[in-house]
Amino acid sequence: MAGLTTSLIWIISSLTAAGYAYRFPSHHLHHLHRRDTTWTALGCWTDGVDGTRTLSAATYTDTVNMTIESCVNFCSTGSNSYAYAGVGYAQECYCGNYFFSGATNVSSSDCDMACTGNAGEFCGAGNRLDIFWSGVQPPAPPILVPSVGNWSLLGCYNDSATRALPYGTGVTGSVTVESCTTACYNAGYPYAGMEYADECYCGMTIENNSGPTPDAGCDMTCAGNSSENCGGSYQLSIYKYTQAITVAPVVNSASLSTVSPVTSGLTGNWTYGGCYVDNVNGRVIGNEFDSSNMTVESCIANCAGQNFTIAAIEYSTQCYCGDYLINGATKGTDSECNMACGGNAIEACGGPNLLSVYSSNGNITLLPVPVLQTTNLPGKWVYEGCLAEPSTGARIFQYENEWDTNNTVDACLNQCAAFGYPVAGLEYGAQCFCGDVSDITAANGTYVSDSQCNMACSGDPIHLCGAGNRLSTYYWNGTMNTWNTPANTGYYEFLIGGLVVPLIATVGINNKVTFLEKWGTSEYDNSTGAYELDLSLVDNYQLAWREMHVKTDVFCSGSIILPDLGGRQINVGGWSLSSTFGVRLYTPDGSPGVNGTNDWEEMLMSLHFNVADASLEILPAPPGGDTVVTLDYLQRTDPYNLYPFLMVLPSGRFFIGYYNEARILDPVTFDTVTVLPNMPGAVNNFLAGRTYPMEGSAVLLPQYAPYTDPIEVLICGGSTIGAAIALDNCISIAPEVPDATWTLERMPSKRVMPCITTLPDGTYLIMNGAHQGVAGFGLATDPNLGAILYDPSQPIGQRISILNNTIVARLYHSEATLLPDGRVLVSGSDPQTNYPNGSRVYPEEMRIEVYVPPYLNRGLMQPEFKITETDWKLGGQYIITVTLFRGTTNTMRISLVAASSSTHGNVMSGGRILFPAFSCSGNTCTITAPPNAYVSPPGWHQLFILDGPTPSHSAWVRIGGDPAQLGNWPDYPDFTKPGV
Repeated sequence: MAGLTTSLIWIISSLTAAGYAYRFPSHHLHHLHRRDTTWTALGCWTDGVDGTRTLSAATYTDTVNMTIESCVNFCSTGSNSYAYAGVGYAQECYCGNYFFSGATNVSSSDCDMACTGNAGEFCGAGNRLDIFWSGVQPPAPPILVPSVGNWSLLGCYNDSATRALPYGTGVTGSVTVESCTTACYNAGYPYAGMEYADECYCGMTIENNSGPTPDAGCDMTCAGNSSENCGGSYQLSIYKYTQAITVAPVVNSASLSTVSPVTSGLTGNWTYGGCYVDNVNGRVIGNEFDSSNMTVESCIANCAGQNFTIAAIEYSTQCYCGDYLINGATKGTDSECNMACGGNAIEACGGPNLLSVYSSNGNITLLPVPVLQTTNLPGKWVYEGCLAEPSTGARIFQYENEWDTNNTVDACLNQCAAFGYPVAGLEYGAQCFCGDVSDITAANGTYVSDSQCNMACSGDPIHLCGAGNRLSTYYWNGTMNTWNTPANTGYYEFLIGGLVVPLIATVGINNKVTFLEKWGTSEYDNSTGAYELDLSLVDNYQLAWREMHVKTDVFCSGSIILPDLGGRQINVGGWSLSSTFGVRLYTPDGSPGVNGTNDWEEMLMSLHFNVADASLEILPAPPGGDTVVTLDYLQRTDPYNLYPFLMVLPSGRFFIGYYNEARILDPVTFDTVTVLPNMPGAVNNFLAGRTYPMEGSAVLLPQYAPYTDPIEVLICGGSTIGAAIALDNCISIAPEVPDATWTLERMPSKRVMPCITTLPDGTYLIMNGAHQGVAGFGLATDPNLGAILYDPSQPIGQRISILNNTIVARLYHSEATLLPDGRVLVSGSDPQTNYPNGSRVYPEEMRIEVYVPPYLNRGLMQPEFKITETDWKLGGQYIITVTLFRGTTNTMRISLVAASSSTHGNVMSGGRILFPAFSCSGNTCTITAPPNAYVSPPGWHQLFILDGPTPSHSAWVRIGGDPAQLGNWPDYPDFTKPGV
């Protein structure tokens, strides 16, 4: 079966994107129809700015089943007839007729938390709401009612945990100005205050140094009347009774009824644990659920249903759940928790900042006031300070993780470091941000008092993780990424104008470049879709191009060079119908300066392959049996696995990389031998992918004689589902070592749809692509115009050098191909991205460029060599005669770069490069060919010598012959068979 493993092996799904109509989960459901209204997405908005909700009317939380549809339904049903609905923090729904004046529209990428009830929808994020509009104009905005009966408005006053009006009271129905003032009158108090839309407080005087604040702070709509405002966050709308009150004041209005805690008859092992003081140092428990019909039993049922061990009820209607009390909670007296439950007038449900606490196991764990974690930090991290987010509502750092239950300082710092980010920020208890110092500078970030970062971490309640719009910020004290900036960067250079927008570029063994294009993309109506470029004639546009022909559309196909005697190029697959089954062959002929006469050969009725989605097919068909092998893991990961990476390993097995997974396959049965760890993705999205449409690029790292070191695979770039933020890292793995793991190195910029070209010195040129988007027409923006160099001979984290820039956007369907003189040919780009008026944002690119790498930009002469024998046997020895202009044969290197074809970020040879053993006597050198077909699968290679850093022009050599006898295939009269 050795010949079988060196036959043409294809992952069919990698070649035929046709037949897949994929759609990334839309960020919002843009239109939701309900009754006679159409709800429209308004985008992502800030929430909780200065502690104030953007939509402050009705609200509910569903930790399991929240969806956009359920929230819209809630906000448009019965008494909840509001103009706007907003979903936030994955599980929260808010309604309202008005936006808080401080709310701002921000990037949709900020709203990146999946809904708890539908992972295909986004439900805002921390301090972010996805907001929808019913299409109905809202009523007139609410106001601070100037007077109600004998009650007159004093204005908006600041409040605190010690309360300006100390006596909280329940009201009949929902909170309005009328219901609150009535309740305070009946309780014997001349001052009434409404806060946070649904809280009512009374007092004999205004206490605790509370004073007037701007009325704009009291802009939360009353829960019971959408035309009135009822305070804000720690802001009271205060009214004074202007006549004498004859009713004697009560200690607390709730004492008008006799209430007590529930001490018996509770479900399971739940028991009463006492009355605890809340909010002295911040909330002592989270996971809030509000209901006007709250009872002790309903709160316990809510918490037990979420597997919490503590249930706590506050202010008659507020239920909180958790496993412990935080922020230095202290126990009060039972008599202080004297407000009747909203749904049971004889049960005690806490009070203002007082919690009636129940436990399922008899234990109530009290944790101290959390503090900043500034010691015992992992790695080289140091605490920097409390960083304020910009007042505009924009984020300082782009990359956000939402860890509702497990955010800790250590976890956040380790996550940022693992992906190469030297700054970490923790916000709102549950948010971990990663970025760079430059992000802070660009956002004009400012540091504030550490006391403003006062929220406990969701996974570590004794340490602080920022607060609303405040980041506990940490820096890496050292160099995390070394991106070299050499003086010699090489340069881009215009080569020639093109005739096509190439989809595939292949350098043939005649040293000419063939281009194939998707039908209909050329600027010329008479384009044949196939042309060959003579590099020796690029100064003469009329002579440089030779017209060729294909019979079917090659869009979404793939190519390689066969190991037969003629070095035929085979192209398989296509866009639709008969093209999908196409097999096309071209035997390169002619020579530099001399036109060939051969053309692409294609006869669908004679030769085609059997397309099977998510499968592997062998060409030519081996004796007996089905040549199509269905691969369940490709079925499972469809459609994110097109153009998978397939490479022969030195063991004879195959490496396959697809979507964000990888495995090793048996070469005979194609069964899985090893499932490798999933590929790391983005720092905030482990579902990022590396193959089309979230397209990265992959190559094998160099192999050196005697070929005993484990081979490594390098994959760079990719993108994410949804927001389609390109990845800014490369990952590598030695797949056949025990317990193989991925190593991640951050790149200096994001890149999706990159091209990687193997250079003769064993480095890799990475270029083309975009900072945002995915592969496909009109699906990417912001071209990445810079080239970088990856040098695997350097230490991890120091391998990347920043090279030069181009002015030409190279997006979808761009290529980069090594030329025989050591330059890199850069071609293509077919983004089909249009402005609304139909004009192009980026053109269909016909210009051909070359990149001159630094090794050709030193003013040094390229070495030369002569070779007579170019058909090599495995393990054989072959003589070349060299001419060096700088060094000696003692410092000379020799490399073999496998023939390849470039399309869709996939280097179809795997970018294989070998450095064979050789010895020299004078200027005559003997090269030992690679030992077997697994180290070097049979095929054509460009042979280079390197004089110091400078490569020669290449010569084509065939190594290992044609053991599968592809040169005698296909046995049809329509095709040329060059022999083996």
